Amino acid sequence: MISRKNASISKFIIHKVGNKFNDTKNAFSEKLVDFDEASYDLMLPFLLKPFSSVVQSYRFNHHANISLNEVNSYSTQLFNNEEAFIDISKHMVTHLYEQSSSAQIKTGDVLIVMFEGIEFKEITTNAVGIFKIENKVNFFQTYLENNSYDVLVQKGINSKKVDKGCLILNQSDGEGNIILSVDNNSYDTQYWLNHFLNIKYADDANNHTQQYIELCKEFSTEILKTTYGAQEQNTFLAKTIDFFKENEIVNVERFKEDIFEEDKHKNLFDDYKKTFEGEQNLVLRNQFDVAEAVVNKEKKKFKTDIKLDTNIQIKLDIDAPDASTEYLERGYDEEKKMHYYKVFFNSEG
Repeated sequence: MISRKNASISKFIIHKVGNKFNDTKNAFSEKLVDFDEASYDLMLPFLLKPFSSVVQSYRFNHHANISLNEVNSYSTQLFNNEEAFIDISKHMVTHLYEQSSSAQIKTGDVLIVMFEGIEFKEITTNAVGIFKIENKVNFFQTYLENNSYDVLVQKGINSKKVDKGCLILNQSDGEGNIILSVDNNSYDTQYWLNHFLNIKYADDANNHTQQYIELCKEFSTEILKTTYGAQEQNTFLAKTIDFFKENEIVNVERFKEDIFEEDKHKNLFDDYKKTFEGEQNLVLRNQFDVAEAVVNKEKKKFKTDIKLDTNIQIKLDIDAPDASTEYLERGYDEEKKMHYYKVFFNSEG
């Protein structure tokens, strides 16, 4: 997460990126944008607001040497020599163009920006921002002609959200420069994260917490829901969130002891964990610090509704992990040949 209260834009340029697969060309600007007050006051929060809620950070990646990562190299040059801003920004767009390997990759405006006064974890620094605007929206423009107002439709950038964007901070740790990324059009995530930026999650508590919660979500869907039903799935997810909220450190063995009552469920979890690690090409730690911000963010994504084919939904409270076990029973009616849920309560809300 960043704070933008003292942030400012020092340099800003717009280029257009084509798609080599469709033989559309790049178009480059030769001058920086000179904002008027109104457009500047709208542009600054438009670009930075998405990063205010970003929890996880990335670091540059390369199979041989980090210094060979193109965006890493270009951003380092910008931090060291802002006089070359226009030329280096063109190189960035050319590199982005080279990653367009299919007709699905959209053309669009590319904004290259130098920011000052970005606050990240009590450190104030400058940063390079790279933004790609892929979708434009229709809007009505009114105008006066011959003493009467008329209307026409124009296309423009939606000021509510950035399609794709990254913020490369001029601040590093043992893994390299800190990078934040957003992508609201994630149909081509590989193109943006892996091919253009070539970045990986930081090896920190945020990443460890995120990976383990992803494992639990996948396990609940692929194994528990399929084998035991939605009630078992939702109870497991509620207990998982409860465990993460009550513990500052997650120990995998203790997690299994607290969550699962039967050894067969522990074995199912262990087997699925191996499968998950193989598919994701990672090794999950057996003990790690919990990142509370990640837990809170992932909790909001959990859907704990049980949707039945009889047009009835049962909504479970993610913050009450024992409620499903104590007050909800699942059974089968031989006469009707249908499954059923029995719900216990004292009063209706």
